Amino acid sequence: MITASFRIQLPEGIWVTDLSQAFPDATFRLLTGVQMGETAVELGEVIAREPRPISERIAAHPSIESYQRLEVTDDRSLAKYETTDTDLYAFIKDSAFPPEFPIDVRNGWYVLDFTGTNTAFDRLCNALDAIDYRYELLSCVETRETGGLLTDRQQTVLEAALRAGYFDVPRECTLAELASDLGIDKSTASGILRRGERRILTQALTGASGGRFDDVDRPR
Repeated sequence: MITASFRIQLPEGIWVTDLSQAFPDATFRLLTGVQMGETAVELGEVIAREPRPISERIAAHPSIESYQRLEVTDDRSLAKYETTDTDLYAFIKDSAFPPEFPIDVRNGWYVLDFTGTNTAFDRLCNALDAIDYRYELLSCVETRETGGLLTDRQQTVLEAALRAGYFDVPRECTLAELASDLGIDKSTASGILRRGERRILTQALTGASGGRFDDVDRPR
């Protein structure tokens, strides 16, 4: 299994390239999106010191067919919109690679995170090589299967933490938020994470499973 992160330069002329370059300190985050014929319907947010003017610029861009602001705070604007810019979806179709939302765009570049098999990784790299976009491979980690190494509960909590960005730098999710999403208390989540991480590190560094009776996750 491979976990990788790519930084990809977006083409000129599309709204997110234009505006992310005009506001290089802002983060344009695509939370989810789907192509509907000639347009795409997306849910996105802008994270910036003053998001409202950026939100107004998005709504006024020629490629934005409709724009509905759902929420705005001092540092964040959330909106649903329809756009004629569908280059991202054409790339996804060509690479047969489902995106892992959210997708962050900063200053004309977006970060694409990948988790999958070696075959899927090779297919993605071939798709990137076949297009005209510049890209950089930020990180690539190959991990061995952990079947039998982790308890079911450890596997569930670690996978949830990875998806939520708990291990990112800086963290996208706090321990309290992770515990709340899983419906467990903070101390339980912390204990499960520590025991799961210890088993994986022990396996990676020594080849031993590291399993002991006190590693078992007991219901609390």
